Amino acid sequence: MALDASEVLLFLQGSICARFISSLANIVYLKNLNKGDSMIFPRGLFLLSPSLGLQILDFALFANNFPSEVVEGTAFLDDAQVKKLKGVLGGTG
Repeated sequence: MALDASEVLLFLQGSICARFISSLANIVYLKNLNKGDSMIFPRGLFLLSPSLGLQILDFALFANNFPSEVVEGTAFLDDAQVKKLKGVLGGTG
């Protein structure tokens, strides 16, 4: 597998909500995947990339205007915890 390439997730059975946060624009991308669906992850997003960027997870998740429901599903936190962290780090939504 090439290290400096996009990666494809092909879903073979069941269902899942695949999501990631862009390290450049701090945008959440998500897609509900069912059998036969696929999702492309841009090059440089995963640890296999030789040109990794730096992303401070606290700020990526909580210092933004993403809806709390999106952050809750990504961080596995409840609504109160997400809102508290957003308040501390300057996020809204």
